[in-house]
Amino acid sequence: MVFADLFFLYVFLPVCLLFYFISKNLTYRNIILIVFSLIFYAWGEPEYIILLIISAVVNYFCGILTDKNRETPKAKIYLAIALIINFGMLGVFKYTGFFIENINNWFNTSIASPKIALPIGISFYTFQATSYIVDCYWGKVKPQRNFAKFLMYISLFPQLVAGPIVRYNNVAKAIDNRQTTKDDISYGATRIIFGLAKKVIISNNLSSIVAVFLGSAIEDTSVLGAWYGAIIFALQVYFDFSGYSDIAIGLGRIFGFKFNENFKYPFASKTISEFWQRWHISLGTFFRDYLLYIPIFGRRLEYVSLFLVWFCTGFWHGANWNFIIWGLYFGVFICIENLIGKKRLRKIPKVILHIYSKIVLIIGFGIFYFEDLGQLGHFFKSLVGANSNVFCDRVLTASLTNNIVLIVFAILFSMPVLSKFKEYMSKTTTRRNILSVIITVANIVLLSLSSIMLVNATNNPFLYFRW
Repeated sequence: MVFADLFFLYVFLPVCLLFYFISKNLTYRNIILIVFSLIFYAWGEPEYIILLIISAVVNYFCGILTDKNRETPKAKIYLAIALIINFGMLGVFKYTGFFIENINNWFNTSIASPKIALPIGISFYTFQATSYIVDCYWGKVKPQRNFAKFLMYISLFPQLVAGPIVRYNNVAKAIDNRQTTKDDISYGATRIIFGLAKKVIISNNLSSIVAVFLGSAIEDTSVLGAWYGAIIFALQVYFDFSGYSDIAIGLGRIFGFKFNENFKYPFASKTISEFWQRWHISLGTFFRDYLLYIPIFGRRLEYVSLFLVWFCTGFWHGANWNFIIWGLYFGVFICIENLIGKKRLRKIPKVILHIYSKIVLIIGFGIFYFEDLGQLGHFFKSLVGANSNVFCDRVLTASLTNNIVLIVFAILFSMPVLSKFKEYMSKTTTRRNILSVIITVANIVLLSLSSIMLVNATNNPFLYFRW
């Protein structure tokens, strides 16, 4: 099941909220969340719910046993068991085909590659379970001894299939004691509607433009058309994923959970390092906390750790070489920025930094798009006209003319325009009252428009389902 779906919006969610708020008993509410979360996950792929439950059972018991045997060799054994099962399941379902395909290519073998469907959300709940068991081992959190509560943490549907990756210590108190105020409901509803609009109104329409310019005929795309397509794809991914994160955060707030922000206007960044501090923040902090700063290679080889992080970041996104190239590509620029140093970077004019970062990002999103390395090569050539491309063509000018309003709004709302406006309007009581009316009207309009567009939607992809 997905958030941007009429059944979810007008059947599943209202029924869930009705049952949830019937009682003020927290135990009852937790049970309701577990039941509806499992239904949500099982919708369309019921066979894979067993993997989710296995993950919960393994990490639940290993967490308790790790804590019970703290400061003994057994703690490491239970940690290892949990990690092997966590990443073993992820490896089998996500990377088996990739490894077999490459073994066949490298060693001229003909091993049959099993057709294994990727369970939705496995990357997200695997990382949540991993952060929990590692934090238990490090003594950062106390293990949850109530299995139902732990299962709710792993399966909570607002963030189950698309993140953000929620750490246990961020929600531990709310699992045992939480309340929902009118302000929480108001904030959550607004966040859900704005996230839905990002996805349905902006991202879905941008995807049609991307298909034209980065489609199968990339070698025939004009130079400006290739750059244009990559820019539009970057915006599409941002509004797609940040929209879903907004919905998840809004749903969490309604149920009494305060999830951390996952995006903070990343395209406003001046450097690549800053971009990754603002983009998919929960993934970046996961690798930072659990991979970068642990003494795998020691301080002398800290850049080896950095490239390991970026290799893993790329490989997490997909079992294709382009994702590994994409991860290492950004690792190179972050390494360069670290070598230059923050003080020296601040001395560079902001205009130059913005131009540099945007060029790097645009090319990076192009790498991200093309899973076929041959097509990726044609994309690189198209960027510089090496495919004998024309510099500009009528297809590009027609697309710009027909979609100028959409593109302007996409660029505008990818920047902190709304947050600055809200900050300005919140300075006086009169402005706050006006802002309240504006938000109410905007919610009604955006929800209505998004719902209408979903009625006959033929193009409603969710990019991060692949990862």
